[in-house]
Amino acid sequence: MRTAICPGSFDPITLGHLNIIRRCSKIFDRVIVCIMVNSSKSSPMFSIEERADMARRACERYPNVTVDTSDILLAEYARRYEGAVIVKGLRAASDFEYEFQMDLINKNINPQLETMFLTASGKYTFLSSSVVREMARYGADLTGLVPDELKKEIEEKAKQWRPNHG
Repeated sequence: MRTAICPGSFDPITLGHLNIIRRCSKIFDRVIVCIMVNSSKSSPMFSIEERADMARRACERYPNVTVDTSDILLAEYARRYEGAVIVKGLRAASDFEYEFQMDLINKNINPQLETMFLTASGKYTFLSSSVVREMARYGADLTGLVPDELKKEIEEKAKQWRPNHG
């Protein structure tokens, strides 16, 4: 069984994320969306439990996709799944540089681990969770950026969210 791990902070999950997940679900037998703790992001809008719940609801249409959470290094997490492949979406050349560096670090920790890059669909190349959070904070319409079933929840959370700047 070929397993893909789609890691990320998913704060919140976007239609760009779902585009990569959907495409993975057609290539791999099993896809694990792994909500990771990102120590460089000190003030997430949603708790890891909230992010996992939203991802589960957004991914329920894909029968071979499951959602998990992890607070350990991705290369260590992947050891749980023999032959698993990390799948990362790329929006721009700058994404490639960062993800290529992460791939080299992951291979140093787990030499058997492979990473596959999928380029973002054109309409999602500008889309990121940080763009969604910023737009939501200012009350902008999130239609076409996040799953419809999560839009209201994201908008409500944004009204009360205040990131730590410092």
